[in-house]
Amino acid sequence: MGCGTKEPKITQLCLAAIQRLMSHEVVSEAAAGNIINMLWQLMENSLEELKLLQTVLVLLTTNTVVHDEALSKAIVLCFRLHFTKDNITNNTAAATVRQVVTVVFERVVAEDERYKDTVDQPVAVQGNSNRRSVSTLKPCAKDAYMLFQDLCQLVNADAPYWLVGMTEMTRTFGLELLESVLNDFPQVFLQHQEFSFLLKERVCPLVIKLFSPNIKFRQGSSTSSSPAPVEKPYFPICMRLLRVVSVLIKQFYSLLVTECEIFLSLLVKFLDADKPQWLRAVAVESIHRLCVQPQLLRSFCQSYDMKQHSTKVFRDIVNALGSFIQSLFLVPSTGNTSVTPSQTGSNASGNTGSAQTNPGVLGMGGGATVLPAFEYRGTWIPILNVTVQGSAKATYLEMLDKVEPPTIPEGYAMSVAFHCLLDLVRGITTMIEGELGEAETVSQATTETTSLPAQSSEQQDLQSVSDQSEKELVSRAVWEEMVNACWCGLLAALSLLLDASTDEAATENILKAELTMAALCGRLALVTSRDAFITAICKAYSIQGQNVQMISPSSESHQQVVAVGQPLALQPQGTVMLTSKSIPNIQCMRTLLNLAHCHGAVLGTSWQLVLATLQHLVWILGLKPGVGGALKPGRAVEGPSTVLTTAVMTDLPVISNILSRLFESSQYLDDVSLHHLINALCSLSLEAMDMAYGNNKEPSLFAVAKLLETGLVNMHRIEILWRPLTGHLLEVCQHPNSRMREWGAEALTSLIKAGLTFSHDPPLSQNQRLQLLLLNPLKELSNISHPDIRIKQLECVLQILQSQGDSLGPGWPLVLGVMGAIRSDQGESLIRTAFQCLQLVVTDFLPTMPCTCLQIVVEVAGSFGLHNQELNISLTSIGLLWNISDYFFQRGEIIEKELNKEEAVLQKQAEEKGVMLNRPFHPAPPFDCLWLCLYAKLGELCVDPRPAVRKSAGQTLFSTIGAHGTLLQHSTWHTVIWKVLFHLLDRVRESSTTADKEKIESGGGNILIHHSRDTAEKQWAETWVLTLAGVARIFNTRRYLLQPLGDFSQAWDVLLDHIQSAALSKNNEVSLAALKSFQEILQIVSPVRDSEKPDTPPAINVSVPVVVGTTTATSLGRSFMRTDSIGERIGRYNGSEPPVITDEIEDLNLWWAAWNSWYRIGSESTRPPITCDKLTFIPSQPFLTALIQIFPALYQHIKTGFSMDDLQKLGVILHGAVSVPISSDASPFILPSYTEAVLTSLQEAVLTALDVLQKAICVGSESMQIMYPAIFDQLLAFVEFSCKPPQYGQLETKHIANAKYNQAEWVALNYVPFAERSLEVVVDLYQKTACHKAVVTEKVLQNIIKTLRIPLSLKYSCPSESTWKLAVSSLLKVLFIGLPVARQHASSGKFDSMWPELANTFEDFLFTKSTPPDNLSIQEFQKNESIDVEVVQLISTEILPYANFIPKEFVGQIMTMLNKGSIHSQSSSFTEAEIDIRMREEFSKVCFETLLQFSFSNKVTTPQEGYISRMALSVLLKRSQDVLHRYIEDERLSGKCPLPRQQVTEIIFVLKAVSTLIDSLKKTQPENVDANTWAQVIALYPTLVECITCSSSEVCSALKEALVPFKDFMHPPASKVQNGES
Repeated sequence: MGCGTKEPKITQLCLAAIQRLMSHEVVSEAAAGNIINMLWQLMENSLEELKLLQTVLVLLTTNTVVHDEALSKAIVLCFRLHFTKDNITNNTAAATVRQVVTVVFERVVAEDERYKDTVDQPVAVQGNSNRRSVSTLKPCAKDAYMLFQDLCQLVNADAPYWLVGMTEMTRTFGLELLESVLNDFPQVFLQHQEFSFLLKERVCPLVIKLFSPNIKFRQGSSTSSSPAPVEKPYFPICMRLLRVVSVLIKQFYSLLVTECEIFLSLLVKFLDADKPQWLRAVAVESIHRLCVQPQLLRSFCQSYDMKQHSTKVFRDIVNALGSFIQSLFLVPSTGNTSVTPSQTGSNASGNTGSAQTNPGVLGMGGGATVLPAFEYRGTWIPILNVTVQGSAKATYLEMLDKVEPPTIPEGYAMSVAFHCLLDLVRGITTMIEGELGEAETVSQATTETTSLPAQSSEQQDLQSVSDQSEKELVSRAVWEEMVNACWCGLLAALSLLLDASTDEAATENILKAELTMAALCGRLALVTSRDAFITAICKAYSIQGQNVQMISPSSESHQQVVAVGQPLALQPQGTVMLTSKSIPNIQCMRTLLNLAHCHGAVLGTSWQLVLATLQHLVWILGLKPGVGGALKPGRAVEGPSTVLTTAVMTDLPVISNILSRLFESSQYLDDVSLHHLINALCSLSLEAMDMAYGNNKEPSLFAVAKLLETGLVNMHRIEILWRPLTGHLLEVCQHPNSRMREWGAEALTSLIKAGLTFSHDPPLSQNQRLQLLLLNPLKELSNISHPDIRIKQLECVLQILQSQGDSLGPGWPLVLGVMGAIRSDQGESLIRTAFQCLQLVVTDFLPTMPCTCLQIVVEVAGSFGLHNQELNISLTSIGLLWNISDYFFQRGEIIEKELNKEEAVLQKQAEEKGVMLNRPFHPAPPFDCLWLCLYAKLGELCVDPRPAVRKSAGQTLFSTIGAHGTLLQHSTWHTVIWKVLFHLLDRVRESSTTADKEKIESGGGNILIHHSRDTAEKQWAETWVLTLAGVARIFNTRRYLLQPLGDFSQAWDVLLDHIQSAALSKNNEVSLAALKSFQEILQIVSPVRDSEKPDTPPAINVSVPVVVGTTTATSLGRSFMRTDSIGERIGRYNGSEPPVITDEIEDLNLWWAAWNSWYRIGSESTRPPITCDKLTFIPSQPFLTALIQIFPALYQHIKTGFSMDDLQKLGVILHGAVSVPISSDASPFILPSYTEAVLTSLQEAVLTALDVLQKAICVGSESMQIMYPAIFDQLLAFVEFSCKPPQYGQLETKHIANAKYNQAEWVALNYVPFAERSLEVVVDLYQKTACHKAVVTEKVLQNIIKTLRIPLSLKYSCPSESTWKLAVSSLLKVLFIGLPVARQHASSGKFDSMWPELANTFEDFLFTKSTPPDNLSIQEFQKNESIDVEVVQLISTEILPYANFIPKEFVGQIMTMLNKGSIHSQSSSFTEAEIDIRMREEFSKVCFETLLQFSFSNKVTTPQEGYISRMALSVLLKRSQDVLHRYIEDERLSGKCPLPRQQVTEIIFVLKAVSTLIDSLKKTQPENVDANTWAQVIALYPTLVECITCSSSEVCSALKEALVPFKDFMHPPASKVQNGES
């Protein structure tokens, strides 16, 4: 009532009172109706409007009594007040309306709360368009329903049903109210179907209708094109509609699936470039609101994108954002043309960033501030800080008071869109990863598997409970669809932004988004999208301007990697600058590292992209691999190719560190991921290798270094990655680029070393397979020919040996194989390193390696001996073989045991497989095989091309066989002899005979070669000598072992054959040595005479080999100690086996084989050559000497069967040997000076041989004695040499005095001493054997005389004076012995032919045709005369007294000779003074006396003898008469001239003879002198008297002497005389 007064004051009071009542809740329903009516009147009167509103508000909020019409009236009242002219009232009313609407809906919520326990059946809601309330709703709900329905009507500009009395309404206010209801009370609409129905039937169509102007509107399209003018979009409505839509989508999406599809499509459309800027801005804000709700996005995806015929809404939204961002760059907003200060002359190619100053420094009133911004192709858009991450705080959607569209600041839309993208990514990934995590924990709990996350999703469907796995599969499908739908758009947009970003924070965010997406895709195993994101990050890193297309690893990955990875290789001319772009680049880098580090497990095949980019970074930053593969900053000198800013420089250590950590973390990856990583590194490396072909630029070592690093950190499971890892590194090692190769090898060797030192579980010693696996690549490196790789390989071996040598075990064959794989052509340093390893093995590790490897050690050591690079290595390796043999010897038993054990195992395996056990020298026991391998290796070295090696190897071989041969089984010796020694001899013989005779100038370097080694042939000769001597020595010292072998005699023959071929080789050194070997084997066993038998144990009665002393060894360079004495040997046989009794016959066979060889050698070598030229080979003296010296030793063994034939053979050889001349250059050493009468050693030897023979014959049987004559013949032949030196074929020899010392001429020896010595031997022998039957029968004496006749007849013409003197004395000695024998056998006629020979000999000697030399002194002459006298005396004592036993002719010859001697003996060449002496008066006198003595001998036994003497006398007297007559005649004729000297001499002789005769006659018994003789003597007297007239004083004095004796004839005449005349 008070209010009805319409008095302001009263009204105020009343209203206050009413409010107070209401607040105490004392108002009934009816009262409330009254109050409202009353308020309505006040309103119509425009009184106390604010108070009215307050009252309504109090009324409605304090209680629920106002319903239906009353409520509607109250609400209308507020609306009407809203539209008054008063601003304050308007605003207050608006607020009140909002509150009232809220209250109405709050009541519904409260009512539902009260009734929630009573569940009533929902009734199907019919669409109703009339005013009646829906009957099923409870009161509050009914009010709310009516209110909402009318709001829709009002907005749609229709009449309300329930709010009766509304006069006006604005759409904007209506939309705001609708939005607030929908936003604040979604549960009302969701719980009540009636409300849901309203939403579908009224709100959605309304919104769509109101949107129409926005949809149709095109910015800038001409109106003329469409007939009706298009309604322009109106900002307030549009903006509010978008808010409504946002709420609808957010709250009621599940109810309004189809409608939402339309709304979302509209939103997307509003982003089109032809829409007004403000519209696009608010649309972006709306979309942003959706983007921060990942669950909502997920629903979109499920409802639309995953349905078959539905629009792909989610994808469209993302794509629209992308296009939107792109359009912003393409269409710069008008009035905001960007100012891009660009450095003048910026590089047009763009490869260094499109602008080189910081874009974003805008000139603003002189000052410059740096704004974060995007800058792309000249369009510059600032980044505004629009929102906090994760919440969509809109700016323009909140501008409810603006009527005109606001101006959007530049960059706003872009910034919102940018945040949309970031929030979208963040939301999706957080949500999916959360769910994934839950799913995995659940699945792990259910299945109790402990597999890694990436595997659990695959294992689940097998093991988990079925319903859960279905749920899981559904979720997975949704996740995958979401990612598949959005990744393309996201990627396009983010990449564009990343490209354009100039702000560090923005870049960071973009990269982070890309990273999270990549990781998510990885976890969901969506390979393409994962790779695309990773590619984007990588591409972002790749330097600006290089427009690289990288979408997936498959797309021509070649060019792609080249572009990203190797700018240096591509642009040699430019410099790569990391300046303006360096910060983003480093960020990209960090992102990538982060990605790889944290999400390595899901990268799979994308590793390749990531690594390619990291490689590029490493390249640009100049990080170089260091130890263990870590990359360290270190720029190789490459000129100014890379410019790094200081900012980057400070980051380098960090990046390098992260890089290392990244690969360290690979140890936490599961096996599959690890394989992906390794594969990626391998393919990256392959590309780097391709790049590095054909140029010598620094290659990229990133991949190799990282493979190494990955291998090192995953050592605990190295088996799973070893093969791909090392397989690839081995390929790298073969690369032609040395740096690349070097790193490949470095990595490989480091891995192997690390693998061996790592403490594996189980340890390597128990896991041999792993150890071999680890060592295998080391062996594979041997197939690579590059020396630098091999050096690395060997250094690695050396280090392994030093650190792991003791524990290599089964790895030894591999390690040794590496050393053995070095070939000669691989350079010195390589061989040296390998050899160092081998030396280490031999010195330190032989005891630790399995015995089965010892054979390999031998092979390897042998192979080093054969390397021809470095002589010292070869020689040292031979030394190693010697050390190895020593080791075998010392540890023989242990090695033997182990080898036998191994052998048994192998044998068993072979039997199981049914194959033969195959190994070299098989039947021999394994330990012996080891020795045989050693011997065979040394044998190979003995025929090496280099002489020093051959020599060393030969000495070592024979030393080892000598020192350690006793360890061998008896049967193995067979192999040693045939397979090792004889095989070696064959090869040496072949090489020696075919060796080159060219002179070698020098031994390499400045080494001078001695002339005895200056051809290959001479060097081989030394080897042959050494080998032959060694084999012979073994035959000698080991005869007791060899003889029991079955085929000793064959071996003996082969050995003799070798000795023979060596002896006959045309090389003095070899031939001589062969003979020494021959000597050595002959001295092996000499049949022992009793006196010399050693004290042997009684059990044994074999002929024990006499140990040859050191004599055999002295000539062979070094003496070898015998390792076992006879006593030991006998002891050995004593204990174990029965003594071996050598078969005598077999033994003889051996010796006869030796004799035959000797004979062949002798006859071949002494046979004179057919043709003679400079090159004729003539055996040397030492050779011949040695040859002949062998005979005595040999003869001892064969004398029992030595026959006449053999003697003939021997004679031929001896004769030949003595005939061989000496080369002039050797003569000074062999020949004495010509005057000395000394024998050469050869001649000594020949005589010794004959001496041995004759001594043997002497004690031998009768049958042997028939050989005497042959020996005499031989000796006599030698005697002849004194006068007739032997000819050697047609060879011309010179007298030594004429030979030039240094020319190749042959000098005849001085045979005189030899012949004379032979003669002495003959005399000696004859004295012993004159009476032997054979000697008598074979006319030895005659032969001796015949031979002596030669020097005797020559006399002064003999080459040496001593010869004929010796001949005479020998003749005398022989005759003293022989004549009695001859007389004794006179009757048998055996000596008949001797007498004439003897007579001739006397004749030739006494009346020689040779003249004495002019320089003969008187003393000499007298000496010689006395020799003649001796001969005559011999005749008078030994021959003439026995004339009756001597043939008559012979005596006659003697007489004639004496006769001749008594007169005609003068020499015609004397001076007057010497004449007395030189007349050989003494000789004549003796002859005469002898003659006379025998003429008047009273012992005349036969008339024959008397006749001889008388005849001789008369001849003499008659001759005297003749000479005197002739003299007288001549003297008379010559007148004053003196007669020739000769005649004077003659007459003097005659006169002296006459006086001698008369003397003799006087001394003789008168009865012995024939009267006739006296008559003849006296008849001389007148003739003598006639001579008195001669003028020569000499003749006169002689005449005087001749006439004096005639006084004895002066008797007075008496009868006696007459008787005498008669």
